[in-house]
Amino acid sequence: MWLGAPVKLRPSSLASGGKLYCVSYAPFRDGQDPLVPGTMVSAEQIDQDLALLSHYTDCIRTYSNANGLAQIPAIAKRHGLKVLMGLWLANNAAFNRQQIATAIDLAKAYPDVIRAVIVGNEVLLRGEMSATDLGAIIREVKSQVSMPVTYADVWEFWLRYRDLANDVDFVTIHILPYWEDVPLPAALAAAHVDDIRKKVAAAIPNKEIFIGEVGWPSAGRMREGARPSLSNQARVITETLALAQRENFHVNVIEAFDQPWKRALEGSTGRYWGIFDRTMQAPKFSFSGIVSDHPYWPEQAAAGILVAVLAFAGAWIFGRGKSTTAFLWPRVAAITFLPAVLFGWTLQTIPVDSVGIGGWVRMLALAAVAATAPIVCAIASAEARPRPAFAALLGRPDQRGDILDIALAVIFVALTLLSVETALGLVFDPRYRDIPFAPQSGAAFAYLVLMLSTPRPAGFRPAAETLAAAVLAVCAVYIAINETFANWQALWLSLGLLGLAFVLMRTRAAPG
Repeated sequence: MWLGAPVKLRPSSLASGGKLYCVSYAPFRDGQDPLVPGTMVSAEQIDQDLALLSHYTDCIRTYSNANGLAQIPAIAKRHGLKVLMGLWLANNAAFNRQQIATAIDLAKAYPDVIRAVIVGNEVLLRGEMSATDLGAIIREVKSQVSMPVTYADVWEFWLRYRDLANDVDFVTIHILPYWEDVPLPAALAAAHVDDIRKKVAAAIPNKEIFIGEVGWPSAGRMREGARPSLSNQARVITETLALAQRENFHVNVIEAFDQPWKRALEGSTGRYWGIFDRTMQAPKFSFSGIVSDHPYWPEQAAAGILVAVLAFAGAWIFGRGKSTTAFLWPRVAAITFLPAVLFGWTLQTIPVDSVGIGGWVRMLALAAVAATAPIVCAIASAEARPRPAFAALLGRPDQRGDILDIALAVIFVALTLLSVETALGLVFDPRYRDIPFAPQSGAAFAYLVLMLSTPRPAGFRPAAETLAAAVLAVCAVYIAINETFANWQALWLSLGLLGLAFVLMRTRAAPG
């Protein structure tokens, strides 16, 4: 219940009928990817989106006029929306010429709709064009359109190429505290935006500094102290907008709707920057200041209770009439508590962390392990059965145990393999990897309590378990240091990995 408790924030001016100055808009939905040749968005789809957005903003920002996006100015006009029209620039000269020509034609056709033309987006950041060539294109577009012209990039690149300011009518900077080299927690995001704006204004005087992108993801992995969540998304946006109103500067929020195609580029977090829900036809969170990060907590709590009930039922069935029932229920409670509490959280993260078929298989396997580990460990505790070695599953037929031993071993082998894969991914490719702390630590905790509450069998330490333990321990230390102590999700996972490593090191197998 405490996970689902609403977070109280300051109400936004939008709660009383105010509107966003502008919001980034891309129309792509599930199955639509602008990076796939031939992707086209229909006018009907754009019309549906802009009908919703017109209730909350007077302006949308676009990034390209390909894939059917050239239809946007005409549709925006019907809904009374202005457009900050972007044209996409890359390292493809023919594509660039097409984008430039279309943008100029649209600017001439809709001068009352297009508020400004944004020539290129982060092309310097991506290293796909030189500042000299970019400046030439900006001047070319500027000479043929009647509205202001700008270029958009992260703030550091405007400081690096500040001479570009001579070619634009105003400077458009992106400030995304979550993606900064030193990520900031949501509580500091608004102040950071203002500090950076003033820094750029001091370096580039006599030009308006427009915040072309500011936002926060509603789901995904932590980066140091920056935690994606609905409440943090609401906090960053409402506090930044309030600051912009007080300090009299303009802000464009990124972005209108979640973009599934971005997961391939930015991991699961890349999808969840949208602030509106097409299904609900409303914002993801209330601008009144009451936001819940776990709106489906009753269902999630019920799932955790079911896991606990099954664990207790299994222990009761298999422990009846046995001497091992002494102190059985405290042991089962200890085995079950953390996995049951975390299981609802696990279910919530499955669709978030599952990127591609491999991601779905991995997360569903972790969820299955998290659900079954406390049940089989509770039954094993009722029989005073220690966790068997891998040989109970992988060894010769005469080394294998009964059905309970095999179940314990199957789940433990799966947990070990999934934990090793997770740990190595966060060591060698951490930026976009998710942190599945809930399922991993819940399952590892169940085996840890089982190990501590049953006698350790005699035998030798198996090589496979020893190697896995060493890998997990080293990775856990590295992850905690690399992600920093501000990232409690990474620290939690590291503790789970260390707990699993401890269980592996305590494993003993019969000779043979």
